[in-house]
Amino acid sequence: MARSIKHERRLLGADELTLVEKTHHPALGLLPDRDLAELRKLVRERRERAKDIAARQRRELRGKAAPKGARAATDDSGTREKRDVLAAAMQRLNKEVTRRQAKAARQALIDGAKRALELRRANEAKSARPPSGRTANEGINPKSPPAYTLRHPAKAGAISQRNKNMQAKRDSR
Repeated sequence: MARSIKHERRLLGADELTLVEKTHHPALGLLPDRDLAELRKLVRERRERAKDIAARQRRELRGKAAPKGARAATDDSGTREKRDVLAAAMQRLNKEVTRRQAKAARQALIDGAKRALELRRANEAKSARPPSGRTANEGINPKSPPAYTLRHPAKAGAISQRNKNMQAKRDSR
C-alpha cells in the first residue's frame, strides 16, 4: 500500500526522514552512484533496527520476553509501520540500482557493437581482396567451340531407340 509523504513524516524521526526523502523520485535520480550506495547502506541499517525492535515488542506483547525498558510495550503498530516505510524506501533504492545497472549494461553493449563495427570497417578498408586468378573468359586456355552438326543430338537418340524397338519386334516373331 502506498503511503503519503505526510504519513512518512508522522512515523519517522528527523534523521530517518532525511534519508527517506532522498529515496523519492526527483532526488533519487539525481544522486551519484557512490551516494546511492551509501544511502542504501544507511536505510538498510535503519530498516533492520526497526525490524528488530518490532520483533522484540511483539515478543513482549505475547509475554515471551522480558520488557526492555521500564515497562513492557503495549503496542508495536508504530514500529511496524516505520519498518514498512523503511522497507519501501529500500525497495525504491534497489529498483534504482537495478535500473542503473541495466542502463550501464545496455550502454556497454552498444559501445562494444560500435567498436566492432569500426574495427570491421577499418579492416575492410585496408585489406583488399586478392585477385581471383584464372577466369573462364577468353584468356589463357580458351574453350574450343562446339563441332557443327546437321542433326539435333536428341533426334539421333530417338532414331537409335526406334531401331532397337524395330529389331526387338522382328526378333519376337
